[in-house]
Amino acid sequence: MDYALQLSKEFSLQQVHCANIINLINEGNTIPFIARYRKEMTGSCDDQVLREFADRLTYLVNLDARKAEVEKSITDQGKWTDEIKTALEKALTLAEVEDIYRPYKQKKKTRASVAIEKGLLPLAEALILEPSSNPEDLAITYVNTDLGVETVKDALDGASDIIAEKVSDDAELRKALRELFLEKGEIETKGVDPKKMDVYEMYVEYKESVATIPAHRILAINRGEKEDFLKVSISVPEETALAIINKKYVKRLYQSSLLIKTACADGYKRLISPSLEREVRATLTERAEEQSIKMFELNLKPLLMQPPLRGKVVLALDPAYRTGCKVAVLSPNGDVLARGVVYPTPPQNQIEDATIRLLKAIDKYKVDVIAIGNGTASKETEIFVAGLIKKASRSVSYTMVNEAGASVYSASKLGAEEFPDYDVTQRSAISIGRRLQDPLAELIKIDVKSIGVGQYQHDMPQKRLTEVLEGVVEDCVNKVGVELNTASYSLLTYVSGLNKTIAKNIVEYRTNNPFKNRAQLLKVPKLGAKAYEQCAGFLRIRDGEDVLDNTGVHPESYDATKALLKEFGYTKEDVEKGRLSDLKAKVENYGVKKLAEKLGIGAPTLVDIVTELMKPGRDVRDTLPPPVLRQDLLDISSLKPGMELTGTVRNVIDFGVFVDIGVHQDGLVHISQITNKYIKHPSEVLKVGDQVTVWVLSVDVAKNKISLTMLGEGGNRQKPVRDNNTRKRDVKPEPKKEELGYDDALAKLMSMYGQKKK
Repeated sequence: MDYALQLSKEFSLQQVHCANIINLINEGNTIPFIARYRKEMTGSCDDQVLREFADRLTYLVNLDARKAEVEKSITDQGKWTDEIKTALEKALTLAEVEDIYRPYKQKKKTRASVAIEKGLLPLAEALILEPSSNPEDLAITYVNTDLGVETVKDALDGASDIIAEKVSDDAELRKALRELFLEKGEIETKGVDPKKMDVYEMYVEYKESVATIPAHRILAINRGEKEDFLKVSISVPEETALAIINKKYVKRLYQSSLLIKTACADGYKRLISPSLEREVRATLTERAEEQSIKMFELNLKPLLMQPPLRGKVVLALDPAYRTGCKVAVLSPNGDVLARGVVYPTPPQNQIEDATIRLLKAIDKYKVDVIAIGNGTASKETEIFVAGLIKKASRSVSYTMVNEAGASVYSASKLGAEEFPDYDVTQRSAISIGRRLQDPLAELIKIDVKSIGVGQYQHDMPQKRLTEVLEGVVEDCVNKVGVELNTASYSLLTYVSGLNKTIAKNIVEYRTNNPFKNRAQLLKVPKLGAKAYEQCAGFLRIRDGEDVLDNTGVHPESYDATKALLKEFGYTKEDVEKGRLSDLKAKVENYGVKKLAEKLGIGAPTLVDIVTELMKPGRDVRDTLPPPVLRQDLLDISSLKPGMELTGTVRNVIDFGVFVDIGVHQDGLVHISQITNKYIKHPSEVLKVGDQVTVWVLSVDVAKNKISLTMLGEGGNRQKPVRDNNTRKRDVKPEPKKEELGYDDALAKLMSMYGQKKK
């Protein structure tokens, strides 16, 4: 297969760019490096497109490999033909390849194989090819008691079994019937024991089209089946399926045609239908898993890219009841200044002692912000902190920090390496505080699957989920850049071209020899020329010998960068002092393309260099909204319908978004309450970390359920707005089944998706 040609069609890219991307990947270049430093070769594809491209390339390579295996197997059987060759060359999916191979695959003993052993294959072929008014006349010559064919009926029954299997193995027919299942099939569920149903109540008697069922319902149904709560089946109109089969195999209305028709029906019911049902279930599951993994990917990136809280002393609290709140005071750089335990929560309720000790810490270390983990006892701790900061002698704010995965990090090998003298609970408090100070640097230390965004993470294929999420982490780390002399080895591990061994070698090298320039990287053990090429541009040296080492300019472009500065009379001191505010205008006046050619680089590279020179050491996260800090307290019991609030999107899932409004229980904005325009998915409008204005629709204090809207007070959904560029099918109203019973189902949905906080 010409991969460049095929992928250029699928991704709407120039074929030369596709060929370049394939070569770059095959040469061992990382996705972040290709996206950032090879834009001229790729047409400026971003990292997301490149990862999708790489995934699809892998699929096509595996497809060709499987075709080669099938060809060899059929050839070894002496059955290879030009017809099979043509069919295999046209196959675009693994399913089509398997359909072609199906008749030649070694099978276990079947009714058809037994009939073939009895010599009845010629009879079956004759019945298909030579319709007869009297099939018994054809069958009588195949009666052979030595082979176990005692009667004419035995012969015809055996021939029917062969015909049924032949129909089942027909690749063209299976493809048509598979499309029927996908387009016209219905997935149906029944409760195994309705008395035991809880979160699966809506699926006790449920039916929905295979073509339209959303991913989250497929995953819910699969889980219900796995837990033995549900029986699941897929059905299609049987008469339609049989009509497709009969059109090919039943030629004319002879008596033998009735036999063939009966054999076709047997082949469909006994062989094809169960097989295709399994295939379609697998297809639906694979699609749903990919959709869910995609949601993890979409949610994780903005979570990791949250802006750091710079220059603040943070007092972090990891709440608990019996064991008390673990305390860690962190310097603006994340160094531990103090640690301890206070007991302001039940059952100890040592509020006065906790108040005295924490106020002393606030004064002594000049604490600016208190970070509270949102797990067990967080509500009581927040109430305590809200009262505490009113007594402080300096202005202090507080914020809730998602502590998902903090315990995983605390008990991990990495946590023990970083803080060998601290116990697990103390490490957890430090992690909570550092998450506020630099979310990216801290969150990469834990298993990305434990971060708590998305849905059904435990039901996903773990290898694929890990691969995708680690790709997101890699992209984020390299987009931000890493301080070479201070980054932890765990953070360095995600830098393009580096692995754990090289990262540890970097940390060991800088202990005695802090890096003064990027070229020193070549002195690090096991960091060769290729690794240097991949990593150098993403590593920053803040106070090094060359200001370019504190930018995203790659060393390979240093000569061009110096020539650029000289062209307009600038010096490196001008870069350090930030005196290049008019550089962009000068470059544009000169002509980007013309100047790029003069410097011997591509136009995209020139644009990137100019951006970096104008803001050396810049952090792309600083342009995003900062974390919300509070000094007051809001409780779920104080919420009233119509109340306007500001919140932060914490999770985006298929049927809506969960918003943190500061009351310990995230509120749900259903997809129908996000916008007046029709949207297929909440991710079209919102992402994790977005700050939004919401209004309370309803509150159920007993069930800890909050329904929110973004449509204004009342939340009445208006008629979808259609503009001239929107196709009619894109503005159809929301399916009613998504809206019916919303308030009644909300608590179960939230429990089902794991949104209720600990």
